[in-house]
Amino acid sequence: MEYIKLENINFKYDKKTILENINFSVKKGEVLAILGESGSGKSTILRIISGLETPQTGKIIIDNHTILDKNINYPPEKRNLGMVFQDYALFPHLNIEKNITFGISHFDKKKKEDILNKMLKLVKLEEHREKYPHELSGGQQQRVAIARTLATNPKLLLLDEPFSNLDSNLQSSIRKEIKSIIDTQKTTTIFVTHNKEDAIDIADRVVIIKDGKIIQIDTPENILNNPKSSYVKHMFHY
Repeated sequence: MEYIKLENINFKYDKKTILENINFSVKKGEVLAILGESGSGKSTILRIISGLETPQTGKIIIDNHTILDKNINYPPEKRNLGMVFQDYALFPHLNIEKNITFGISHFDKKKKEDILNKMLKLVKLEEHREKYPHELSGGQQQRVAIARTLATNPKLLLLDEPFSNLDSNLQSSIRKEIKSIIDTQKTTTIFVTHNKEDAIDIADRVVIIKDGKIIQIDTPENILNNPKSSYVKHMFHY
């Protein structure tokens, strides 16, 4: 069943076309990668889903609720989405415990503590709760950012280039950890990347985008076995 659906999304910036007729859907619990080179428009799709940008035309439906069309445009805080930015955006003056509970500070003490403990266990950082972001590795900071986002129980998790700031030696192991976290939570997830390894290791399906247009949508395996264009072959390094 379609959990999120984008229909005919078109976006221009200063008369320049950034996205053209973007259409795709994601099933509940599915992990979708949007794969493309720098400037292809992939991060703009996340910003439109999250409400940080507004397209000229298009419709977005999440969990049977229209959050965007020509008459409706829910603000970001009403969309119940969680977004993890490329730089993690952790609060340097707050320890890990307070970073994770930042978005649930209105909950009572017991509920907040229960969620915190669950998130710390999920991301394997129980022993680091009193530390500050600068005391953690890049991979640990990323897991804190994801824990903070998942603590609010979002309908949809959005990840913007989640591995690009990590040492290449770490990326493979961190990919496996993030995949495990997402699978455990069964959180519907969309992430953008320029790295085919991210898409192959984590995604159930991949949207390949070039110059603001979708070139192919399929499982990583099917794309590897049946690329629809020379660009797709290029992205998967044949």
